[in-house]
Amino acid sequence: MPKFSWSGRSRDGKNVKGEIEATSEASASALLRRQGIMPGRIKQRGGGLDFEIKIPGFEQKVTTKDLVVFTRQFATMIDAGLPLVQCLDILSSQQENKTLKKALLQIKEDVESGATFADALGKHPKIFNELYVNLVAAGEVGGILDTILNRLAEYIEKALKLKKQVKSAMTYPTTIIGIALVVISVILIFVIPAFEKMFADFGGSLPMPTQIVINLSNFIQNYIIVIIAGIFAIIVGTKKIYATNKGRDFIDDWALKAPVFGVLIRKVAVAKFARTMSTMISSGVPILDGLDIVRKTAGNRTVEKAIANVRESISEGKTIAEPLKQSGVFPAMVCQMIEVGEQAGALDAMLSKIADFYDDEVDDAVGNLTAMMEPLLMLFLGVTVGGLVIAMYLPIFKLAGTVGG
Repeated sequence: MPKFSWSGRSRDGKNVKGEIEATSEASASALLRRQGIMPGRIKQRGGGLDFEIKIPGFEQKVTTKDLVVFTRQFATMIDAGLPLVQCLDILSSQQENKTLKKALLQIKEDVESGATFADALGKHPKIFNELYVNLVAAGEVGGILDTILNRLAEYIEKALKLKKQVKSAMTYPTTIIGIALVVISVILIFVIPAFEKMFADFGGSLPMPTQIVINLSNFIQNYIIVIIAGIFAIIVGTKKIYATNKGRDFIDDWALKAPVFGVLIRKVAVAKFARTMSTMISSGVPILDGLDIVRKTAGNRTVEKAIANVRESISEGKTIAEPLKQSGVFPAMVCQMIEVGEQAGALDAMLSKIADFYDDEVDDAVGNLTAMMEPLLMLFLGVTVGGLVIAMYLPIFKLAGTVGG
């Protein structure tokens, strides 16, 4: 355990100093206060082998699965009647993920020092996002922390499933196109020059397709650095444009309207909005606070604006459904179901039904997209790779025909 040198003031006003063992500066401060000492300076001592080398960007990441398992276990312990600090102590001691273990120890110390569980979680935004913290805060206030944690675990699991569905839709075409580009590049850079040399020895004119392929190969070999630099510049330029408000507005709006993928992105956005709002409303989070959190986690500027308009409408005493209709992002059926849910006083249940429906819709959309992409990708591979091979063999066929004639 690390050692800390400290200086401070005792209860009788004397300046005192010394050393103390603790897991962190916050823990050392809490221990000194319990001893009646007001700490002024606390500094960790070096020496020995009690140190840890940290390289920025190489810390062990807390995965969604780690978070789900922690949340489920924590809910079970709270439901069994174990004290909050004891739960954190048990879970941190058995935690294999070092980053999460360290965070849980710090959260435990903060709770022992008098902070609320939600406030302690809020100090670790990379692990526990705003949605997580706000739901825990609502659970603490309402005395239903175990119920809230179970809802959170279920929400995270379903959000992870949705994310995996989108990834599966993107992985297949990206992999095929990537492999095709590598194969085409190898053919143009290494194979075509060998054929070009052979054709030069034959003499005579080459068929137009063959000459086009040879010219393309020469161009790539001569300007390969320029081409790579151009691709890099396009990527960096797109990122910089997306970092601006106007650029992000344009790209996010285009993404929702893009052919094929736009429909999938829209369905994912609706499912995410409905699931998050349903979880927050049913957990007792005020609807305005819930909409503000959902807006920040939307991931698409057009959807963010639509949710911001909904929040403004509710703050003025209006309904949720009307601004959703005007946004053009949410389908008419969704707006009508939300309107019915508002009128019936069962908005959370209606949003949950919408989320379940659109989870299935995303499933179908991913399946249809994969089925549609397969023949298109095969056609792309056949035309590109097959076209290059045929173009290279045309002079050989021509020569064979001449010799045979």
